[in-house]
Amino acid sequence: MSMTVEQIVDEALGLPSEARALLADRLVESLDPAEDGYVRQLWVAEALRRRDDVRRGQVQTIPGEEALAQVRQAVAR
Repeated sequence: MSMTVEQIVDEALGLPSEARALLADRLVESLDPAEDGYVRQLWVAEALRRRDDVRRGQVQTIPGEEALAQVRQAVAR
């Protein structure tokens, strides 16, 4: 009997963090290298869009330490 993707995800999320990291690495390594180039292009386009938003003043930036403090606080909840 085969599992659905959702069942696999549920099982994977129940693994310890080191096992999830290893699984994620293995899954990424299994991707088609041609797709990797496409995904890389998408991330470059996204990075450029975000950079341009900042330069145009459409996005309010905050210092890195403040951003990390906010993330730590959110995770600690």
